[in-house]
Amino acid sequence: MLAKLFIVGGFALLAVGLTLQFAPGLLAWFGRLPGDISIERDGVRVFIPITSMILVSLALTVIVNLLLRR
Repeated sequence: MLAKLFIVGGFALLAVGLTLQFAPGLLAWFGRLPGDISIERDGVRVFIPITSMILVSLALTVIVNLLLRR
């Protein structure tokens, strides 16, 4: 079961890496969603990706539940 999870995770990382390398515009919206907080003052930048991380959490929850379902 753990081996299957690592294989699927590896393919997911490969897919994201290839997308970022060859089609960076497809993920340009990620990190700029409503609810993501970006503060810039006096040379300091703070970025809090609340909405983006909620989407990542939901996607991972669905994927893991589908993989572990018997």
